[in-house]
Amino acid sequence: MGLVLDTNVLIRAERSAGAGCPTLDFSPWAGYGNVYISSVTASELLVGVHRATTQARRIKRSAFVESVLAALPILDFNLAAARVHAEIKATLYARGETLGANDLLIAATAVSAGHAVLTTDVDDFRRVPGLKVVSFDGPR
Repeated sequence: MGLVLDTNVLIRAERSAGAGCPTLDFSPWAGYGNVYISSVTASELLVGVHRATTQARRIKRSAFVESVLAALPILDFNLAAARVHAEIKATLYARGETLGANDLLIAATAVSAGHAVLTTDVDDFRRVPGLKVVSFDGPR
């Protein structure tokens, strides 16, 4: 099993660094195996670069995002993930529940690859059948 990072984990890492360079230490979750991001997370991070309100913020954010993209393997949203996505979405609809579109894509990518998701948004992801959810803020 590996660990797929939800976008919010990386955003928190970037914001917590203040003026310094963010460091990514996932050793507390080493028992889960390799760490990945989904292609959806890559897109969300890149959107953040484009939405930066100042040139200085854009440069700093871009450097962080590019370092993440270079350091972590990216899981594509492929046909296997699409099949899992469809099943999860139908199950949630049948229960009268929803999940944000990007979170659902990240969850489906993780489930199809047999990985857990590390997130600060535990309550939302716990609704996804078959997904192991790991809290960034809680017990490790």
